Order: sequence, then C-alpha cells, then structure tokens
Amino acid sequence: MSVVRTKVLGLVDVIMRVPSLFIIDEILKISMGLPNSSPASSAVNTASQATSSAAMVEPVAESLVNATLNATLKAATAAAADFLAGTVSPDIGGPNLDDSRRDDIEFYKLLSLTTIKFLLCLFGCISAACVFMLWTRHLVIVYMYIISVGLIFLSYWSNVSALSVISDGPSLLEDILSLNMERLLDPGGVALSILPHLLAQWLMGVIFAYIHLGPKYKLIQKALPFSFLMPLFLAMLPLPMVVLKHSPAFAAILPLVLSKIALWSSSFDVVKTIINGYQHARNFASNFGLSALIENEWQRLNVPCVLRAFWTIRLSEQLISLLANSDVPLRFAATVQSLLVGGCETLTAVLGMTSIISLICHYIGKAFQLFLMSEDYDEDKSIGTVSAILFYILALQTGLTSLSPDKRFIRLCRNLCLLITALLHFLHNIVAPILMSLSAARNPSRKRHARALMVCAFLLLTPVGLLSILWTRHSPSTWLLAVTAFSVEVIVKVLVSLATYTLFLLDARRQTFWEKLDDYVYYIRAFGNSVEFCFGIFLFFNGAWILIFESGGAIRALMMCIHAYFNIWCEARAGWAVFMKRRTAVHKISSLPEATPLQLRSFDDVCAICYQEMTSAKITRCKHYFHGVCLRKWLYVQDRCPLCHEIIMNQDGKNGECNGDQPNEDENEQSPNQMSNSNSAPGSLGSANGTLNAQIDASSSATSSTSSIATSANNSSSASSNSNHSRNHGLTVSGFRIPNPASVTASSSSSSAVSSPVPSSASGVSSDTAAAAVTAAAISQIIRQHQLQQHQPRSPDRDFLDELE
Repeated sequence: MSVVRTKVLGLVDVIMRVPSLFIIDEILKISMGLPNSSPASSAVNTASQATSSAAMVEPVAESLVNATLNATLKAATAAAADFLAGTVSPDIGGPNLDDSRRDDIEFYKLLSLTTIKFLLCLFGCISAACVFMLWTRHLVIVYMYIISVGLIFLSYWSNVSALSVISDGPSLLEDILSLNMERLLDPGGVALSILPHLLAQWLMGVIFAYIHLGPKYKLIQKALPFSFLMPLFLAMLPLPMVVLKHSPAFAAILPLVLSKIALWSSSFDVVKTIINGYQHARNFASNFGLSALIENEWQRLNVPCVLRAFWTIRLSEQLISLLANSDVPLRFAATVQSLLVGGCETLTAVLGMTSIISLICHYIGKAFQLFLMSEDYDEDKSIGTVSAILFYILALQTGLTSLSPDKRFIRLCRNLCLLITALLHFLHNIVAPILMSLSAARNPSRKRHARALMVCAFLLLTPVGLLSILWTRHSPSTWLLAVTAFSVEVIVKVLVSLATYTLFLLDARRQTFWEKLDDYVYYIRAFGNSVEFCFGIFLFFNGAWILIFESGGAIRALMMCIHAYFNIWCEARAGWAVFMKRRTAVHKISSLPEATPLQLRSFDDVCAICYQEMTSAKITRCKHYFHGVCLRKWLYVQDRCPLCHEIIMNQDGKNGECNGDQPNEDENEQSPNQMSNSNSAPGSLGSANGTLNAQIDASSSATSSTSSIATSANNSSSASSNSNHSRNHGLTVSGFRIPNPASVTASSSSSSAVSSPVPSSASGVSSDTAAAAVTAAAISQIIRQHQLQQHQPRSPDRDFLDELE
C-alpha cells in the first residue's frame, strides 16, 4: 500500500509541475513578444496553434509590426529624397513631414509596446521557472491560491450566465409560492435551467471555504457558500434589474478580500522562501560542487518524467485539435508528420521529445542487455542518457525550432538517422566487453556465444541496409557523408571486436603459449583505432564545410572545437603515447639475452607472470626468466623486476650488470636448483643482507603484481607445475620457495643453490643464507600446524602473513 501511495504522490507532483512548462512553451511560441519577420515561423505558429487564442493573434501582430516598419522606412526614405531634391524646406512644414512624424510616433509606440511585451514575457518565464523549482509543499500552496482565485472568477461567470437566463423568464418566487409545478418542472423552463448553477455555486463555495489561505473564522467559513449563492437567491425575488446586474460583483467581494489578505500575508513568506532557496543552493554548491547541486535538483524535480508528461499532453492536445478541425478522415502518415513537426517547434517541446527518445533508447539498451544475458547495466551511463544529450545537441546545432514545417520534418528525420548510427555505436560498446570476457574466460556456454555473435551480425547488417536505402533515395550531401562515416565506423569496430574474439578463442585451443598473440591483437586494434581517427578527421572537415558554406552557428562551432580536442587531439596524443611505450618496451626486451634451450631445460619452470610453460624466455639482469611478451607488458607499467624489484636493465641499455659489478661469464650456466629458485624466490632468500623482513616485503609486492595479471584459467597448470618444485624445494608461500628442513640441515653447501645471483665478493652470504633458510623452514612448520588445528584449508599467503603479524 505504501508503494502505491508513493507512486500516486509522485505522479501528482509531476502533474503539478507540468503547467509551468506550458506557460513557458506558450511564451516561446510568441517569440517572447518580439516581432518575428520570418514568414516560415508565422506559418508554423498559425498551423500549430489552432486551439490557442494567443497564437491566433500572433501572426496578425507580426504582420502589423512588419507593415509599420516598412511604412516607416519608406516614409523616411521619401522624406530624405525630397529634402535632398529641395522640394521641402527645413523650416516650412508640409504634408510629407507630417506623415513622417506620424510614422515616427507610430514606430515609437510599437517599440514601447514591444518592450513592454518582452518584459512581461520575461517576467512570466522567470515566474514559471521559479514555480517549477518549488518544493512540493510550497507548490501545493501556490496551487491552492491559484485555484481559489480561479473559483472566484468562475463563480462570477456562472452567476452572470444564470442571471441572463432568469431575466428572460417569469419570477421563480411566484411559481414556488403558487406551486406551479408545470412551469417548475418544464425541461426548458427557468427552474431546471438554473438548478445546475445552484449546485455548481454551492460546490464552489464549499471548495473555496476549504482551500482559501485567508483568515478562517467560523462565521466567515459558514457565510462563504451563501456568498456564492447570493446572486441566484436575489434573482428569485422580484427585484430591479440594476440590482440583479451588479449582484455577482457584490457576491465576489468577500472571497476577493480573503484572497487579497492571503496574498499580502504570504508575500513575506515568498521573499523568505526565495532567499532560503538561494542560500541552500549556494551552501550545497560550495560544499559538494555545482554538478552535485544540478544532479540533486534534477532528481528532486524528476525532470525527465515531467518533460514526458508535458510532451504527451501537448501531443494529445494537437491530436484532438486535428481531429476536431478536420472534415475528412486523417491519414496516418500525414498525422504523424504533423504531430512530429508540432512537437519540436519550441525549445521546451524539443526537451519533451528528447525525454521520450531517451526513454525509448533506454529500453532498447535494456532489451539488448537482457538478450546478451548481462546484468551489469550502469544507469548513469545508460544509452538513454547519452542518446538524449546527443539528440538535443543535434537539435540546437541544426536550428530545428527556427525552420519551416517542411524543412523541420526533413531535418528531424536526418537527426534521427544520425541518432540511429550513434545507437549502433552504443550497442557495440555493450557487446564488445561481453565478447572479450567470453573469449578470455573460455566460457563453454554456447548460448551466450551465439547471442553475442547474433548481436554482432545485427550491427553489421543494419548499417549496410541503412546506407543502401539512403544512397538510393538521396543525392550525395554533407549529411549523407556524415551518416556514411558513422556507419562504416560501426562496421570496422565490430569487425575488430570479432577478429580479437577469434584470436582469443584460437589461443584457448592451443596447448602451448602463443607469443605472437599480443602482436596480432595490437595490430588489429591499431588498425581499428587508425580508421576511427581518420574518420574523426574527415568528420571535422565535413563539419567545417557545413559551418562555412551551409549553415553556421555558435553551437556548431563550439561542437567542432570539442570534437577537434577530444576526438582528434586527445586520441592522437593517447595513441602516440601507447606507440612510444610499446616501442620502448620492444627495444628494452630486444636488448635482453635470450635463454638457450639448455637453460630452459635446466630451469624447468613456468613464467612467474602468466604461469605458462616457457619454450622461449628472456633473462633479466637479476637472472629471472620470463616470457618476452609478458615482460614487455610488464614494462608498460614499470621498469623493475616483477619478482625481486631490481632494475631490469640499466639506463645505458647494458644488460647483465647487478649492483654495479659485472657477473661472471659462466653465471648463465647455473644448476637447475639455482635457476629455479632464483626465478621463484623474490628478494631473494640468499640476498646479501639475509633479513627476513626484506623477503616479506618483496614477496607481498611480487604476489600482488603477478596475481593481477594471471587468469583463473591458468591456475591449474601453474599448480601442477609448482607442485613438482615444492617436493624438491619445500613449500611455496607468497612467491617464496621455502626449503625443507632436511635439505637445509643436510649440508651447508646446498644453501647456496637457493640464493639469488649476487657478487661473489659479498661477505657473509653462506651464513646468512643458511639462517634465512632455517627460519623459513620453521615458519613453514608453523603454517602446517596452524592449518591442522583449524581443520579447514586456508591460503598459504594469508597464513604466512597472519603468523608474521
């Protein structure tokens, strides 16, 4: 029940804000009271305002303005010509001079009236906007006052109408006293004719007594219904017509006095409300920002729903007007065209149409989301919001409201074609991440793959069909070139997504690591981005041609500047930065030594970044082995080793140096234990300082780095590979290879196999390494005991950190 009540109250709040938009819309229809010399706009106003008296007067006023201006200019020109010809003396008045002065007087009168009309229209727009932004409780008070004043005038009109009926017939008092039932019950008689007025006056008196904002004394409240009924009661008496004629005005005195008292007493509250609203907005903007204030007010006023209600009511009014004024049956296409043309003739009407288009696009996006079985639908970045902004910008950019009806309909259809192409781009933005997730996660659900591919086929066929229809029915133009560019761009983006999706699927079916995959993906995406960049440049020149030679405007120029900055300059800078990063990473990787097959067989481990087996590898200066592709991706982020955080290569580009010393030439020929542990133990366990804290810090950093890159699909292969090494070298914890206590105590020489490559001149290496290994073995034993006590499996990384804490 509470949900229904909330929805009903929300609907009432929306309906109460709609009349303010109608007031602004009517003021915009008459061009804010300014003369408009465009015949197209006059025709539009005449055609669209058949039911509005204000709009019926507007073309006449505009024609009068134009005629007066033309007459004034002609008279001034004639007077100047006569003066130059010497036909009129400057000090002698003549008929031509009197006509000129008369025209000047008329011109200044017209200018004064136009100024007054403009000021009144401006005041009306500001007042309507302020009423629209009121809080609901203040809005209810405004409507109570407006309704109470409206009831007074309605009561006056009803009394005047009833008195005109009574004055033509005999006195009702005589019929009532003589019980003349025949005359009283006559369907065309005075009694039955006045009965609806009596009921209406009593009902209006009761409503006024309930909602008026004046002083509500008990006696006054009881007297108000009788005040509304007083003229009808007096009309039943045999009184002179002079008294009956002025009785409606006397009956309205009491309600008008109460309304005036309410207006005077609430005037201070109006000023106080405006000041409080300004202070609230100022404090909110200073604390949370202007954008947060706009968003908060947008949600409080429920602007989209108000605009939809306004446009729907406006369109219904136009449809009823067409049905009432048409003598022949209406054709569907002509009716739709007329409604669409009338539905975008003012800025407020365009806003209403924008809200309807936003709702339609929102549900289209949601339908595709449901079809793709995707649940992550961001309401703030939905298709509806972006489509609404795009449509309104197109309407402002093309001057939709200032065009004639025929040209406006053509421009509206062209804008809708551009919106359809933009909608295809938005749908691609939905399906592209889903394609990548399905291919990267190796999802076996064929239904989801089939649905995503069906959407891609729709995105390929729709622009092709649209272009074929447009190019066969229209001649080449700047607008058609823009639609073609957007459509071809959609096709290229879909093909790039499908090619990347295919590469990832092929990689999932391979049994070995595909080192060229990253290069292929990079080339395909670089091709797609290059095509988009070229189309962006083409659209910029196309818009410049329209701006210079077809239809200019400040809004179009501003949008071109925005397009040039964001879609051309920023994209070019970002693309160049990516290219330079890749080029630098490739140069660094090429300078690193390649691991020989013998070294790889001796190493017999996986890449610590991707957890895949290595058929080829690069050796860093700290003697760690990685795939060249994985290491190149890592170099996009930082230049340090993912395991030990040493600098991968020196600034001068020379490889193989560690801590300033040149390693031995035979250092690359390590034993299997040495290479395995040097690649797996970040820190390392046998580093020169030999402290456990250094091992812990390096381990946690390496774990956080590598875990974000590795996928869940590769964990099984890494676990099987690491299990063989754990049997030989102990437990693996957070990237550490902790040796077994037996292997540590067996011989002190075996501890050197765990150490990372350091200069042989470092002192205390063997003793520190043995101490670190024994400590790590003790920690490993504590971990196992703790797990047995808890009787539940836990992550070794989490246990290790818990024990250290």
